[in-house]
Amino acid sequence: MNIKVICVGGLKEPFLRDAQKEYQKRLSASCSLEIVELGAKNDLPADRQLIEEGKKILEKAKNGYNIVLCIEGKEMTSEAFAQKVAELSANGINALNFMIGSSYGLSDEVKAAADLKLSFSQMTFPHQLFRIMLLEQLYRAFDILGARKYDK
Repeated sequence: MNIKVICVGGLKEPFLRDAQKEYQKRLSASCSLEIVELGAKNDLPADRQLIEEGKKILEKAKNGYNIVLCIEGKEMTSEAFAQKVAELSANGINALNFMIGSSYGLSDEVKAAADLKLSFSQMTFPHQLFRIMLLEQLYRAFDILGARKYDK
């Protein structure tokens, strides 16, 4: 399975970069993982920033099954998320694009391009931390699918 995490902005804190490296290492046994960091357009008004970031995100998500991470998306348990990954793989989908917006979120165009809108909670999380949360859930999904015991 090829997984691409498309996100706006880089990880500023060393502990977040370390966590990302750890999950990249762990996931390397289960999938091909690419993290694409796009520059934020901080010099623009928020509405224009979303549009410009959205264009960049969609350019990087041309091939594959597009999963947009947004608060209005569908919530799933870790087990259901793992089953969704398995279902997509069984249906011949071998490329997943996960899209994480900036602190302003994602444009309507990006959300409209989604094959799946996914939410981890009704709560709002910092987009940098959320990237690590996504990587953890991907790792957990592959653990579940591999029938290995995982921590609850």
